[in-house]
Amino acid sequence: MRMAPDEVRIYEIKRVDVEGALVIDGFPSVGLVSSIVANYLIDTLEMEQIGIVESPAFPTVSLVRDGIPQHPVRIYAGKPPTDRAGRGADKLVAFVSEFHPSPAIIHPLANAIMDWVQEQRCSLLVSPEGLVVEADPGRGKGHAPRLNDVKVYGVASTRKARELYIEPNAIPFAEGVITGIAGVLLNEGRRRGFDVLTFLAEAQPDYPDARAAAKVLETINRILLHTPLDPVPLYAEAERIEQQLLSIQRHAADRTLTEGTKQPSSQPMYR
Repeated sequence: MRMAPDEVRIYEIKRVDVEGALVIDGFPSVGLVSSIVANYLIDTLEMEQIGIVESPAFPTVSLVRDGIPQHPVRIYAGKPPTDRAGRGADKLVAFVSEFHPSPAIIHPLANAIMDWVQEQRCSLLVSPEGLVVEADPGRGKGHAPRLNDVKVYGVASTRKARELYIEPNAIPFAEGVITGIAGVLLNEGRRRGFDVLTFLAEAQPDYPDARAAAKVLETINRILLHTPLDPVPLYAEAERIEQQLLSIQRHAADRTLTEGTKQPSSQPMYR
C-alpha cells in the first residue's frame, strides 16, 4: 500500500513482549546526545533489533554494518541487568537513527512513537537531550566544559513523573524551549497523561558532545536503570560512538556532493 509523504509506519521484525518497558528516544539532538546514549545502551546491553520505522520522508539510504544492511530508523529491545537490590527496568526499548528527520515529519513521527509505546503498554519514555550553552570566555572559544562542570536538567510531562523522577534527581528545567522530537513527545505525553521525561545536559552545539551524552546516561542509569555501568569505559565508549557517528555524517555528505543533489529530507544527522 502506497504511503502518504508524511506518513509514518512501524513494522515489527520480531514480536517481543515489552509491556512495562522503559523506552529511549535516540533521534539526533544537540551534540548528538540522544544518538550517543541510545547507541551506547544498544551496544553495551546487546539489545536485539525488533522493528523499523518507515516513511517516504526518511533518507533513502542503507547503513551497512558488519555486512548487514540497516534501515535508517530502527527499534531495539533488551533486558538490562538490575542491581543487587533488584531495582531498575527489566525491559528496555530504544528508537535510534543516525539521521535528523526533516521538520515536516517530526510531528507524525513523534505521534507514531507515542501510539506504539502506549499500544505496547510501555511504562515510561525518556528523551535524552543536549542543552546549548555558551563557552566560558576564560577557557577559550568553543572549549568544552570540564566533566564535573556539566549540569543535567530535567522536565517531565506529568506531575507524578516530575515529583518522582525529576525534582529529587536533577535540576528542574523551569524556563526554555525544547525543540524537535523531544519537544513533541513532551507535549504529547502531557496531552495523553503519559509519563515522558527529558534529561538535558549542557552540550556544545557545533560538534558531537560525548561528555554531555555520558553525563545524561549516568543520570538515566542512576535514576531508572540501576545497571552496573563502569564510568571509565562508559566515557571511552561514548567517544568511540561519537567518532562512528561523525564518520557516517562525512560519508553521507560526500555522497550528496558526488550525486550533485541536495535533498532536505536526506540530510545527515548533525548539521
